[in-house]
Amino acid sequence: MISTRDLTVLPSIPRLNRITKSLALLDAIITPEWDHRYYSFNSKWSAGQEMASMRNGQGDAWFCVFSDVGVFLKGFDHESQMSPWSTKPTNVWRGVLDEVPDKFDPFATEPAFSMADTTFCIWRGHDDDRWRTGHIEWPSGEDPDGSEWMLLILDGDPQKYKSWAETCYKRSVSPELINHVYEHHPLTDEFVLRLNPERDLKTLASDVEEIGYPA
Repeated sequence: MISTRDLTVLPSIPRLNRITKSLALLDAIITPEWDHRYYSFNSKWSAGQEMASMRNGQGDAWFCVFSDVGVFLKGFDHESQMSPWSTKPTNVWRGVLDEVPDKFDPFATEPAFSMADTTFCIWRGHDDDRWRTGHIEWPSGEDPDGSEWMLLILDGDPQKYKSWAETCYKRSVSPELINHVYEHHPLTDEFVLRLNPERDLKTLASDVEEIGYPA
């Protein structure tokens, strides 16, 4: 299981990019209204950069930037033990951001990411052999920073999305259809209609372009 205390299952950078695009596309098909989606992906977020995100509408979120220097991911679980709001004065837990490499400074200071609201941070340069975090003195508890439940779906297992979508959207989703998107197979009207009878390639076109899913 993925968490900041065990990142061995977190996929490689290219695989993570594919997975986050797939999550965004599945949400775009199932939920036409952008504000109601959990997962999104902007392949044109900035020059040479792509940005994946998750927002649950209850204050919890993560943002993940893919850039020419590597990947930077920050997350915030507002109810976790390591929430800045659990201390007075409010402050990000020691070690979470203190060792972020200088090359990731533009993301670690990005206003859109609300870095003051951070409970975990992960990064990996293209020349790194693994994902990294700062050296942290963990409080007691199974998931003190919220990373375990927030990153669970990023292992690329279609069953994880199926379980999550059926709980969130109150509908059944075939693992076959999820895997089709996870493998970035071509989209057809028939495929889209099987996921959502109210969607087709025409109405999905702008989302496909923004996500950067292969047409």
